[in-house]
Amino acid sequence: MLRGVGQRRVTADGVDPRVAELRAAVSRLRRELAGHRREFADRGIAEDELAALDAMAAGGAPEVWRLRRSLLLIAGAVGSVSALADGLAAVRGAVELFGPPPAGGRTPEPPPVPGPRAGA
Repeated sequence: MLRGVGQRRVTADGVDPRVAELRAAVSRLRRELAGHRREFADRGIAEDELAALDAMAAGGAPEVWRLRRSLLLIAGAVGSVSALADGLAAVRGAVELFGPPPAGGRTPEPPPVPGPRAGA
């Protein structure tokens, strides 16, 4: 079957397979993190960002810059915990399904947040 430019594959139940892969990888890392008995300083950050990734994926078509930002925060939080390396790699692979890193290795800045309107 031919697809037009910009169209994505979907599974039989209408789910983008990239989203399904991301949700599965996030779920795996969340389970591994929950089962990791040792405490570390940035565990809360990792848990919060994994929840954010899951929420973005559940919403359908997440913005790539947000996915990459969350991935960086998670990697920074759990990067030194070798027991979580495989789960983290799976999340990274799932994020990369949404597009390659930008040229030059930098994530573009998010769009600016508009300031308050005059008279508001």
